[in-house]
Parts: sequence; structure tokens; C-alpha cells
Amino acid sequence: MIAIVDYGVGNLFSLKSSLLSLSADVKICKTAEELLAADKIILPGVGAFRDAAKKLAASGLKEVIISEAKNGKPLLGICLGMQLLFEKSYEYGEHEGLGLIKGEIVPLLGEISRDLKIPHMGWNALDFTKNETPIFKDIKNGDHVYFVHSFYAKTNEENVTATAEYDISVTASVQAGNVFGCQFHPEKSGEVGLKILKAFCDLED
Repeated sequence: MIAIVDYGVGNLFSLKSSLLSLSADVKICKTAEELLAADKIILPGVGAFRDAAKKLAASGLKEVIISEAKNGKPLLGICLGMQLLFEKSYEYGEHEGLGLIKGEIVPLLGEISRDLKIPHMGWNALDFTKNETPIFKDIKNGDHVYFVHSFYAKTNEENVTATAEYDISVTASVQAGNVFGCQFHPEKSGEVGLKILKAFCDLED
């Protein structure tokens, strides 16, 4: 079973619908027991990092997610869910993340041209790095995916599996062992996104 973490943040139902279209065994989960029983975990998220981090901690699921990831269970963070995988964010202050991937979340503002809109919203091509990831096994370099974000991850090169150009090279996806992250929304990225979700579903534990 694939658990979608419900901690009061994120578009859970479009993600669940996408996974159901792939015939995945998926469940929206609110309890530690459900996450412990799952084979894989997906952490979605939209909105502000601070609020999401507080809600995740208040849900009682933060430590369970950290423990399960450290025990080798595949974990996929999507959009804000990916940002929460990192050590900290500087979105309206300094806030602690899950610490599963080294690095920090910083604003696009001040790093991209003033002519470009924030949030970065729309379709962008993925540029694969030398770090191959199994969740991209069925897509190709240059495939387009859908982004909506105002902050992005700065991390070690070995963690980055793809970037996207938005005046600067923006971290589009990451992997650290069994922990995966997509800054973009696979569930809003058409056939390319479905192939990514399917590849995650097919990962061996």
C-alpha cells in the first residue's frame, strides 16, 4: 500500500486519483499506524513551509516519517513536500525541516531576473544530471513537467537528479538513497508525471 500523508496541507485527491489511474493500492493516511503499515510514503504539500512544518509536527507523523525513511522505506516528497525533506527553509523566517536531505530552501526572489514572475508557474523541461534516478526510468531528458513555487532547494550536487531553467538552474528533483523529491507536481504533469508516479510505485522496498 502507498500512503499519502494527510496533515492538512496539499491537494490529496488529485494525487490519489492519478495513482488510482495507475491501479496503485493507495490510501490517504492520518495515523502513525497507517504509515507503518504502508510499503511506500508520499508527502504532498502546498502553501508556506512554516505552516506545513507546524501541521506535520502537530499531526504526530513527523517522527514516524523520519524513522520510516531512515529504515529504508521509499519516500517521495512533492512540491512543498519535497522542500520539507531538507534541513531548513528561509521562507518568512528560518524553519526546521525533516533533515532527510542536506540543504536548505531559499527564495527565488533576488536570484532571478525582476522581469520574471514569482511564483515560477508553468511547464518547464527537465534537464537530467549525471545522477540517475529510478523514478525517471520511463521518461526522457527534456520532458516537460508542471511547477508552482516561489522557493527552491540548494543542496549538494550529488543529491540533484534534474534541474529546470528559470533564469537560473532550479533544483527540480532530488534523491538521497530511498528518499526522493520532486519540486514539480507529477499529478499535474500529464503522461510524463504518471510515468514518474508509476516508477515510484514500482520501486522495490
